[in-house]
Amino acid sequence: MNLTPTDNSGAPATRAKRPAKPKESPDAAPAHGVASTTLLTAKLAEYLSPTELKKVKEAYRFSDEMHLGQVRKSGEPYISHPIAVAEICADWKLDAQAIMAALLHDVMEDQGVKKEELLERFGPQVASLVDGLSKLEKIEFQSQIEAQAENFRKMLLAMASDVRVILIKLADRLHNMRTLGVMIPEKKRRIAAETMEVYVPIAHRLGLNNIYRELQDLSFSHLYPLRYRTLSKAVKAARGNRREVVSKILDAVKTALSVAGIHAEIYGREKTLYGIFKKMRNKHLSFSQVLDVYGFRVVVDSFADCYLALGTLHQLYKPMPGKFKDYIAIRKLNGYQSLHTTLIGPYGTPVEFQIRTQEMHRTAESGVAAHWLYKTGDTSMTDLQQRTHAWLQSLLDIQQQTGDSAEFLEHVKVDLFPDSVYVFTPKSKIIALPRGATALDFAYSIHTSIGDHAVSIKINNEPAQLRTELHNGDIVEIETNPDTHPSPTWLAYVRTGKARSAIRHHLRTVNVSEAVEVGADLMAQALSTLNMSAELPPHIVDKLLAESKARSMDELYADIGVGKRMAALVARQVFTLVDATAELPKPESALNEPEPVTIFGDDGVSVQLAQCCLPIPGDEVCGQLKRDQGLVVHIGDCTVGKRARGKEPERWIPVQWAEEINRRFDTRIRLLIENEKGILARVAAEIGESDANITYVGMDEYKEHAMTQLRFTIQVKDRVHLAHLIRNLRRVPGVNRVERERG
Repeated sequence: MNLTPTDNSGAPATRAKRPAKPKESPDAAPAHGVASTTLLTAKLAEYLSPTELKKVKEAYRFSDEMHLGQVRKSGEPYISHPIAVAEICADWKLDAQAIMAALLHDVMEDQGVKKEELLERFGPQVASLVDGLSKLEKIEFQSQIEAQAENFRKMLLAMASDVRVILIKLADRLHNMRTLGVMIPEKKRRIAAETMEVYVPIAHRLGLNNIYRELQDLSFSHLYPLRYRTLSKAVKAARGNRREVVSKILDAVKTALSVAGIHAEIYGREKTLYGIFKKMRNKHLSFSQVLDVYGFRVVVDSFADCYLALGTLHQLYKPMPGKFKDYIAIRKLNGYQSLHTTLIGPYGTPVEFQIRTQEMHRTAESGVAAHWLYKTGDTSMTDLQQRTHAWLQSLLDIQQQTGDSAEFLEHVKVDLFPDSVYVFTPKSKIIALPRGATALDFAYSIHTSIGDHAVSIKINNEPAQLRTELHNGDIVEIETNPDTHPSPTWLAYVRTGKARSAIRHHLRTVNVSEAVEVGADLMAQALSTLNMSAELPPHIVDKLLAESKARSMDELYADIGVGKRMAALVARQVFTLVDATAELPKPESALNEPEPVTIFGDDGVSVQLAQCCLPIPGDEVCGQLKRDQGLVVHIGDCTVGKRARGKEPERWIPVQWAEEINRRFDTRIRLLIENEKGILARVAAEIGESDANITYVGMDEYKEHAMTQLRFTIQVKDRVHLAHLIRNLRRVPGVNRVERERG
């Protein structure tokens, strides 16, 4: 097959209108060269039939014609981008329809080609794939966030019915990230942040390890360019110093496995730059400490050889206690399987080994693409395919139970985080849940009806509350009662998107008229505390609906009735709208202090904790009603909050913490320590022993004073827990001062 295109390119696109009848000299060559499909053709010829190659050629010609005249930001013709995306898909050996969709993936969005035309030319599956990949450019959204949420919703739902959609989308995002350098810094950061937040977790969830690692490093390079360059230079310099040790370990391992009669492929495993950065930040290690750990992969022929190789390595080098994980017996959520062990190698250096079979290695690198769901002739589903199918089905369940795109994206992103906790049913079935999940999440993961009717639980044969957080190895048993139904309070202590969407769906649909009635009563009560009538003037209703983005007062009341909106917040919105209307008298409540709004700190998108001061339970707090963000909670003496309050005092309301809160909160502390060996380890150990989690650590050195300032972001339960932690830290030798940061 010869797919001779007109030009070549790279980098994200800027749109240029395609001429109706482009005129080109047959001998003319574009300024940036000619795009070659030689590599794509060679890859496809390995596994596609001549008939399929002919169809791909037709799709290429159509795409080339449609994009004629369109250029990328770099100034290069656009057609090379679809070719590059198709090449990545060909590496996974995706079928002809997926390759055609990769070549055509932008013709609807950029050139206005209708789905009907693609349907007629290339068939229903190709048209459906391209439609799933296309953004909703022609719909006007209230905000960029809403547009992004709707685009993700459409893409993920298309992916749920055909996983090829997300594979092509990941290939598209990968090529765009590889060619992001021509963009302005602000746009690079935005695209990189979006990639890190959504596409990296999706790649991890599907087990696409190669794409996962590359997208991480590319995002890191654009989000933190200085740190990336610094680490890159340091790694290159360190490689030469490590060759002797790596060679010695390789020789010793090869000899030992050969003597044991185990055939194996062994090679060094280098950490990604983002992996190094993440480990330095999360485990407060220096660069040399991270690079002192050597990594190797041992790929063997059979399942049994994995454990034989493990025993052989443990005879060769002494294992480090607590540093062994069996991901073969209990595989990761994305299907990953390997034995992980850390040994004490030559010169006392830690050596990490991953031991796996060839099949496990293919799955580790290519995930769901290694067990391609659309291969013909293989009707049986592997365990990974079943897991992927179950997750994709859960996306459809969440969509059916979700009111809008932002809520859908909120639920799905929760389930994309890779950290998991593994628990057991009474019949020893393993259930994987996001870390922080509760017993109620477990009930909903079994079946929606189990969650809806859950009344009590047992964890390890001991009675516990539905809100109890689960830990690895817990055996969980759920008791149900058909007369029990979800309560709005359940939303405060579920972690998974499936549970949250199911609860909201039940509350929303069990009786809409009842929800409207309950919401109207709650609204009337909230307005009465402000000495305001529930009968609102028409122009105030119009302004309230516009600000709340609700289509009617019944919809607003229903949202209040099912717990999606807080009646007190809506009432305060009315108060500010009336107060801002010059022709209306100011409500009498202005003379009285209104009742504070109660917050749980986990109220979804309607309540946010201000990042400038990071309030925690026990703090005196106040709330700012923001038009696009709902209620933003600040500490009472927050300087940022005080400045904002001076500009719009009418938008500030009293708030208070709920009596029972079952979650942890981020807060920042600052320590002044003596610059001595081991001090950081002692501080980190004390934080851990005080039952607090470290999510960030930074350091500023003052060499002239032989002092160092450490800055931690930690997770605590409340102000009492924080005070206890600070007292403990002040007793650590070498710590001179500890204080909380508030801005």
